[in-house]
Amino acid sequence: MKTIKFKYIFCGIALAIMGSCSEDFVTTAPKGKLDSDSYYSNESQTYAALVGVYDPMRKNTGGFENMVAMLNAGSDDFWAGGGSSTDGQGIQNFSSHSLSSILIPASYWNDHYQGIYRANVLISKLPTASMSDAVRARFAAEAKALRALYYFNLVRMFKNIPLILEPLVASDIFTPEQAKPEDVYAQIEKDLKEAIPVLPGTVPATTEAGRMTKGGAQALLGKVYLFNGKKTEAAAVLAEVNGTPGGTNQYGNKLLAKFSDLWVTANKYNTESLIEVGHSSAGNSDWGFWGSGRDEGNSLNVMVGPRSYTKTANSDAPDLPSGWSFSVPTQKLYDAMKNDPRFAATILDIKALKAAGKADYIAANQDTGYFLNKFLPRMSDVRTGGGAAELNYRQNSYIIRLADTYLMEAEALGSGARAQALLDAVRARVGLTSVPVTLAAIKNERRMELAGEGHRFFDLVRWGDAATALADRGFDAGTDEIFPIPFVELTGTKLKQNPNYQ
Repeated sequence: MKTIKFKYIFCGIALAIMGSCSEDFVTTAPKGKLDSDSYYSNESQTYAALVGVYDPMRKNTGGFENMVAMLNAGSDDFWAGGGSSTDGQGIQNFSSHSLSSILIPASYWNDHYQGIYRANVLISKLPTASMSDAVRARFAAEAKALRALYYFNLVRMFKNIPLILEPLVASDIFTPEQAKPEDVYAQIEKDLKEAIPVLPGTVPATTEAGRMTKGGAQALLGKVYLFNGKKTEAAAVLAEVNGTPGGTNQYGNKLLAKFSDLWVTANKYNTESLIEVGHSSAGNSDWGFWGSGRDEGNSLNVMVGPRSYTKTANSDAPDLPSGWSFSVPTQKLYDAMKNDPRFAATILDIKALKAAGKADYIAANQDTGYFLNKFLPRMSDVRTGGGAAELNYRQNSYIIRLADTYLMEAEALGSGARAQALLDAVRARVGLTSVPVTLAAIKNERRMELAGEGHRFFDLVRWGDAATALADRGFDAGTDEIFPIPFVELTGTKLKQNPNYQ
């Protein structure tokens, strides 16, 4: 019998607010016309819906308007890059901190609300679905943890957002009003605290890799606490994740022995990973998918590659496919990292290769000659099957990994033997000696360890350092800490624009 993807069933019940759905690999036989009121009736149907709730996680590095490329561009460590100063207007304007409600890509708002809508629908339907209570509880916990993640991204980006916890019907989509940010944070914390006791500590790697775990949800809760100024609470929950610094935690997580192994394409869902976004070349994504959310590849890979790259015959230059030259490392980052053991895994100096006659490329917008090596694909990563090669890179990306939680706990503690041990463990992994634990040392370590992973902008804002670090970018304190709300979301609604934006 002919089969169809569950994603098409799920898309069929979605309202326009949901947008499109991405591929998954679970199939079912078509059963005729879908009744959305009765669809969520059993475990297989609700599992398909749960896959749909996970799908917007791909926003981290999937699609042109992904989180990492955008947030890198707004930091002091990267330029927007691209083919020209108008290539990806939203990314370009965030890099110069000149966003407006017209220029902010609306997907940063609506893709996250798409995930929230899906979570709300699933949570509302689970009580009457036919399945075991244990499975029902796990599905609900996963949906709540994912809803928390999407709200956390939204409140950091836009601050003043609607808090929607029930599925909206068509007649209600223009009525929500903005909630107080503290109420959004309270709901995020509530969702995670309800999810954590139910989620499994580990999942089978061969069948469930990528599903939310207890440790992943705790890591997210610790990060939420830290961003919300609750350092005592952050330190306590992050200690549950981190365990003994440098050792293996209660869930089997530990730092990888070699920093560069974090960026090996095949090294998916490794022991350092806590929340990870899966990408695949198996969906044969093509240009007809572009911008619809159905492409499954890691778009950041092609975005950060050098334009028209060629390797000189018999040289020892890396064998790279060409790309689009986004997320260009700044000279400031190069200078800060050049003596750090993580430099080579983080930055590739193609300018030096060109000067040595080993490789060539075309300099693009804001070119420094440096490229983000963490996400640079190699020719061995290029898809040779169906679909467009540019859209089918399969490197996963981390939303939270263990070195991040070590440094967040150290920051929450501020001082003392445990904070020192956490900082030392991150440094020891790359062969660096101990330095006294201070906020300045932790800030520097986060910059070196997490460069190019999309954390820097929010770190600068959280520390109150953005105005100084981004002074040469036109950063306006009191405005540019958050994004403007997209104009399309204001039209005909009760939403109000963020302060100082048009």
